[in-house]
Amino acid sequence: MPQIRIADQTLNVANIFCVGRNFAAHAAEMGSTIGEEPMVFIKPTSAILPAGEAIPLPAWSKEIHHETELVVAIGKGGRNIDPQDAMSHVAGYALGLDLTARDVQAEAKKKGQPWTLSKGYYGAAVLTDFVPASAIADPARTTFTLHIDGELRQEADTRQMVFTVPTLIAWISSRFGLTEGDLIYTGTPEGVGPIHAGQTLQLTLPGVIDQRFVVAK
Repeated sequence: MPQIRIADQTLNVANIFCVGRNFAAHAAEMGSTIGEEPMVFIKPTSAILPAGEAIPLPAWSKEIHHETELVVAIGKGGRNIDPQDAMSHVAGYALGLDLTARDVQAEAKKKGQPWTLSKGYYGAAVLTDFVPASAIADPARTTFTLHIDGELRQEADTRQMVFTVPTLIAWISSRFGLTEGDLIYTGTPEGVGPIHAGQTLQLTLPGVIDQRFVVAK
């Protein structure tokens, strides 16, 4: 079972919940709309790629896209969590890449089939190291970026999230329940695009997280 370390706490990763279409500009660039409730899908824990490992490019896809996201680690589980109490369930934060085999996903959508493979293959859930919840004073008022080979590709301001972190925690807990060690990928801003062998991806949350990943050759 994969584990994450947050300060002196070690958590076994239980579930990985991913939120789609949580930034209006990203939904628009994908030709999608945003509903009244979050759109959530799940990645298997075997998809996790921890810091320090090269990002693999599966041979069965020709178009792996980056989607940079704020990731929430749940330190205390629960059901039907009140939004006002939601932040007390957070153990820490990381930045992550919800990698997507876009060509495989598009073909699955066209056939009306599940697109789990495009989102859940090994290495599709990239994670920086985690920081304690106290390291981010207000997750609703923070920014993060992705640079590829030094070029800015994605920049997010969490004030532009349609569904806030407390809202997501409350909603997911009411539908699925939350468990200690669950991770929530909270959605990506606009600017998603392909990655290529040999590139260096830098994930930054100013003053808190700054980590690099190399795409395998």
